[in-house]
Amino acid sequence: MISTDLSTDQQQSDTNKVSRHCYVQVVLDKPLVQGFDYIWDADELGCMPTIGQLVEVPFGRANTVAIVIKVSNHSDYEHSKLRKVSQRAPLPPLDSKTLGMLNFASQYYFSTLGEIALPSIPAYWKKPKKWQALTQKADDNELKPAKKTSNKKAAVEQKAEVPEPPSGIQKDQLNAEQTKALHHLMGDANAEQKYRAILLQGKTGSGKTAVYLNWIKAALRSDDDQALILVPEINLTPQLEKRIAEFFPDKRIAVMHSGLTEKRRGIAWQEAALGKAQIILGTRLAALAAIPNLKAIVVDEEHDASYKQQEGTRYSARDLCVWRAHQLAIPVVLASATPSLETWLAAEDGRYERIRLDTRAVSSVMPKVKLVRLNKTGTASSPGNPHLISSEVRNAVTRNLLQKKQSLVLINRRGYAPILSCSACSWLSGCSKCSSYMVMHKSSILGKKAVLNCHHCGLIKEVPPFCPECGNAELGTIGQGTQQMEDYIQAQWPNAKVLRIDADSSKKSANAEGLFEQIHDGTADIIVGTQMIAKGHDYQNIGLVAVIDADSRLFSQDYRAAERLFAQLVQVAGRAGRASKEQDDAGEICIETRYPDLPVFRHVLGHDVDGFLGHIAAERKDALLPPYSFQALIHAEAKNISTAIQFLADIKKTVRREIDFPDGVRMYDPVPKSIVRVSSMERAQLVIESDSRKNLQQALTQLDQVLRRSSQGRISIGSRVRWLIERDPLLI
Repeated sequence: MISTDLSTDQQQSDTNKVSRHCYVQVVLDKPLVQGFDYIWDADELGCMPTIGQLVEVPFGRANTVAIVIKVSNHSDYEHSKLRKVSQRAPLPPLDSKTLGMLNFASQYYFSTLGEIALPSIPAYWKKPKKWQALTQKADDNELKPAKKTSNKKAAVEQKAEVPEPPSGIQKDQLNAEQTKALHHLMGDANAEQKYRAILLQGKTGSGKTAVYLNWIKAALRSDDDQALILVPEINLTPQLEKRIAEFFPDKRIAVMHSGLTEKRRGIAWQEAALGKAQIILGTRLAALAAIPNLKAIVVDEEHDASYKQQEGTRYSARDLCVWRAHQLAIPVVLASATPSLETWLAAEDGRYERIRLDTRAVSSVMPKVKLVRLNKTGTASSPGNPHLISSEVRNAVTRNLLQKKQSLVLINRRGYAPILSCSACSWLSGCSKCSSYMVMHKSSILGKKAVLNCHHCGLIKEVPPFCPECGNAELGTIGQGTQQMEDYIQAQWPNAKVLRIDADSSKKSANAEGLFEQIHDGTADIIVGTQMIAKGHDYQNIGLVAVIDADSRLFSQDYRAAERLFAQLVQVAGRAGRASKEQDDAGEICIETRYPDLPVFRHVLGHDVDGFLGHIAAERKDALLPPYSFQALIHAEAKNISTAIQFLADIKKTVRREIDFPDGVRMYDPVPKSIVRVSSMERAQLVIESDSRKNLQQALTQLDQVLRRSSQGRISIGSRVRWLIERDPLLI
């Protein structure tokens, strides 16, 4: 396990006893376990050192930023061989509780403290050349209190025998079920605050957001108290930010996500760290932010895979929020219409509390679900038929347009077509750097010409005028993406306003906000998009949701594929009929599939979330798959796959020879990854598994020590293989 000598509160108090010329130990954003000693000249730097301070230090031939983790009058190195700290950032030091959380994350996820702590600080504060100017402008870098918006809150129809809401909560905001849920969330107002993990499980449109906003309002008892709200994706923040600003007109709101400008994100992070922002709204990285007076945490759409970092330190923001709440003795709410199996089982077993919202807040009816059977050729039509969607879906779209309702068409592939092919030979548009296919796009940042784009390494090429192998000029496409579907729908319904929303059309957060605004204001008639359109949005005029070729997301080596597909179908189905009060106006969901008898589709028909989760829980238990076991991956990448495989095989031999693993820890043979080559590097993996989380952690700690003995950072000295340990992987 990576262990960093992170100073405790006692060590912090000792900084008052050190001389004005003392020593500090810092950590860098590098895969190096040890800290590095530097001289602290208090006369030059203007103050004594403090644990958690961000500083600039010379390292090698350049200067870099670092975080102080220790202060002392002594160093194990000769004074003459040490270099001085260059300058300190115009920021308060990270508080001890935040440092404790970052230190835990570095140990659990087998990273260094510097690797996880420094990336959590916005780039705005990691540019030492600007620190002097930032110091002079520090008084101006404050967020203004949130202003009231002109949007009116939607009134909720009241029902009989509505219990009185807790003191300070407006009764007309909540219906009876929501008010009951809020009472449960708040618990005993006079009781001492303690750790509680609560699953807020409610149908789509049941008003989970209204419940947890009211709860946060009650939890912020003083002007210093802070709350953290996480959402899985950037495009969900604008709508929720407006709602929060309206609900909390007197509170400062800090928004944190990668779509913001460096300055705006940097100032928001500063406001949170200073305790000036009371509500922090953000995506995954906000879970690592310094929030010194944190009193409540909400993880919205907690099931979403976006909460798991897939590059660098592969942490789970959701799991860190639960750990953080436990350490701070505060409550955390995990909200979802389709909880992850891990969270659902924790509620079933009584480890988490559960609050249910079983009816929609405005409408008591759920949309009608219809399974559209495709033919076995894998298309929505017979050979020779040019239609990309089935006749049932086309008829439903036409009916919906006549009723002045909007339609959502979900197809989870961006671009024009997944593959370009030659009709005369076997050539396919493979990527020269990856073992995957290049996707055809109608246009790109290079211009309006069609291009081939690899979604793994980013390589872009012009579409060839003829086959590179046989010279045939008749090139065709296989499959369809959002761009092709957009063209097809526009041709089918030329008078309709068609809007496409995917990662290409919404590269900037401002673009995404404008696109979603067209849905909310009714400008768009038919919306074509990827999973971006399926999550969390409160659309008011969607009468039809069509899911094109749902099976493409189901069959894969990922044992979570059915769980992911079910969550996506339930989430996107919940976008329809949210403002409807009558069954005849409840909206319709059409799901194209070749296998309508599969459990995932049968449970979607009845909106049966618990039934489906119970079904896959039984399957996982029989197979001893997570959450009934605990897993880790050892990743390896090299110039060729044989080197990566041999490196992992040698690790397995070393373990058998040198390490006494705890009982029940299983180590499997190394195998190539499903996509072997990415950016000209070939990749393999080795799975380690145990029935005990504790035993797995002990085994990985020993393994990490062995790997680091023969490596520089994370690159093996002999074979030049880059390696990484990943805890709780989502993909195996």
